[in-house]
Amino acid sequence: MADTSTQSIQVAAPLARVAAVICDFPSYPEWAEAIKQASVVEEYEDGYAAQVSFRIDAGVMADEYTLEYAYADDLSRIEWHLVAPSTTQKSQEGSYDLVERPDGTTTVTYTLAVELAIGMLGMFRRKAEKMIMDTALKELKRRVESLPAV
Repeated sequence: MADTSTQSIQVAAPLARVAAVICDFPSYPEWAEAIKQASVVEEYEDGYAAQVSFRIDAGVMADEYTLEYAYADDLSRIEWHLVAPSTTQKSQEGSYDLVERPDGTTTVTYTLAVELAIGMLGMFRRKAEKMIMDTALKELKRRVESLPAV
């Protein structure tokens, strides 16, 4: 059974801009250090990615896997799950919950549950999860805030 971890961050941009960056999977290697390749495998009729394959290399861990995505109509929630087990993961479920604030900023809450295919002590796994989530949120914030306002 996978434990669930959650972290949040404030991004100085409206929800639409944050969601646009999250949904632009082919651009992930430009700003997410561990992601070496992200390819849309399948799309929904509306053009949003249904399945995306990833190749990651985080130094101590490298993997290739495919995630299936689902979206709230207003993009306030983007969620995913692992399509099939990979070299290092038995399962993965996650989501971004986006809440736009009156001041034009967006709170991004990242929730992730991963069941590893390899053994790892609970203390080390929790530390790795925190580092992965913290890095992902900071990289997302940096990318969104570096884009010109539309």
